[in-house]
Amino acid sequence: MPGKWIPRDTNMEPPVPVVSVRGITLPSDAGGGDLRLRVSAPVAGSRLPVVLFSHGFGSSMDAYGPLVDHWAAHGFVVVQPTYLDARRLGLADDDPRRPGIWRQRVADARRVIDHLVTIMQQVPGLADRTNPKRLAAVGHSFGGQTTSMLLGARMTASGTGEDMSDSRLACGILLASGGKGGEDLSALGREITPYLDSTFSAMRSPTLVVAGDADKSPLTVRGPDWFYDPYYLAPGSNALLTLFGGEHMLGGISGYEVTETTDENPDRVRLIQEVTLAYLRRCLLDDGSDWEELFDRLAPGHDPGGSLIEHLRW
Repeated sequence: MPGKWIPRDTNMEPPVPVVSVRGITLPSDAGGGDLRLRVSAPVAGSRLPVVLFSHGFGSSMDAYGPLVDHWAAHGFVVVQPTYLDARRLGLADDDPRRPGIWRQRVADARRVIDHLVTIMQQVPGLADRTNPKRLAAVGHSFGGQTTSMLLGARMTASGTGEDMSDSRLACGILLASGGKGGEDLSALGREITPYLDSTFSAMRSPTLVVAGDADKSPLTVRGPDWFYDPYYLAPGSNALLTLFGGEHMLGGISGYEVTETTDENPDRVRLIQEVTLAYLRRCLLDDGSDWEELFDRLAPGHDPGGSLIEHLRW
């Protein structure tokens, strides 16, 4: 039986207190309406890099505390939009905007990037401590699909394969993000999530893919390996963290003690915290020391919690 994941000492500075401000709003555009945001940041530090986090379907800016709090406590500013599909917004099932929510999400994410300086000015004392040019995007589930589009993936159901990527992103992290579309989608997937008809051949931005080997989705005719597609099919994806026994909520990343988690596992969450933070530090701070240590420790067959592989070393 697998042993227990035990975090090791790292070279990182100890965590610092975090301030989190919600209620920040970007003015409405033609389709999505006013965009509500939450910003979390460490109380100390300068030239802080920024992470744009996209929530899963129906969630909101107030979720994913186990990840957001961890990143912020270790030197990152995290911006969380509440997208149009959030349950709290109560969008009607027959609202004409529903079929295009995937597109509106990408537009809203780009709107956040466009206005990062203005957003930081809404948090007292933060604007002068932030470096918005050091920017990464992270997303879980539907938020992963949103993030993949920003990184260069294309949605082919419309027949256009439109490029919606944003070159201002240095890298990205996809958490339990769906694989390629077409014949790999189930009938249910084609019916309720046509926006998952994705292709990754143009996704060239450096990307960490995080997936559970027990994540069995009714949206695909395949098994958990469907969630590995962004790593194997995207020319830019350069790392894959596979979590042994991980299901779609990856041990509980969507919140503290949330009832939606079917595979609750604090050790799994801690592993994701550690690997994603190391990846962000390598990408945005040019500090790969913790990543190299993790890469060696999580080599296939070395650790009971998961494995970490790369096909392109930085």
